[in-house]
Amino acid sequence: MLGLAFSGGGARGIAHLGVLAALDELELPVVRLAGVSSGAIAATFYAAGVPPREIMRLLQGVSIPRLTRVALSRYGLLHMDAVGRLFEQHLGVGATFEQLRLPLTLVATDIEAGESVRFSSGLLVPPLLASSAVPILYRPVVYKGRQLVDGGLLNNLPVEALLEAEHPGLRVVGVHCNPPNAAAQVNNIRGLVERTLNLAIAGNTVLSKQRCHLLLEPPALGQYRTMSFRQAPEIFDIGYRYTLAQAAQLRALLKNELPDPR
Repeated sequence: MLGLAFSGGGARGIAHLGVLAALDELELPVVRLAGVSSGAIAATFYAAGVPPREIMRLLQGVSIPRLTRVALSRYGLLHMDAVGRLFEQHLGVGATFEQLRLPLTLVATDIEAGESVRFSSGLLVPPLLASSAVPILYRPVVYKGRQLVDGGLLNNLPVEALLEAEHPGLRVVGVHCNPPNAAAQVNNIRGLVERTLNLAIAGNTVLSKQRCHLLLEPPALGQYRTMSFRQAPEIFDIGYRYTLAQAAQLRALLKNELPDPR
């Protein structure tokens, strides 16, 4: 039985859908999910029973600019109201974790307390919005008395949520869509900000990667940027083909033929 932990990564997170499509095609048993930021979105829709290629079609039908509205707030540049309505449209108004077909943990960051926060019960959309609320770009999501932002800020590969689950025999696969890219171009302020954030966030995944029973990290994703949504089909295909190429490793993992990293 596989438990999947999905990282954040903006547009690169579309690769998670390719990974899921390949796992479905290989008929490998996915029984539990955890996710953060773009990985939280992929995990949530899959846990709700939406096939990966259908999630991809939904994404391609969305106008990213229309989902954002200037917040005119000292806490963030953009609102997430339209994003929330989109989630409710497809997941259901008042949707809960308990209604999902698979157990799911979403991770956000309490920006005031400076700590990572997990959600696995109760309302679904507020934690999903919080997990995806990139600091400064989006206003924090106020939920359960907390000011919540993107979970990747402190924990961009939430494998511990699966390792600590009471699920005997669960094999944890980390799916990380931010591979190292030594050839990254930093020739303007946008490139500098993006590179700085990528390096900072990469630091909090070092231990998580080591704790996975198996890590899926397609190196080809390194050439794509956080906002490369126009390349969605290419990114999806990278995740799909990379996972198919790991079929032998995944089957060996299920047979307990791979060493336990812990």
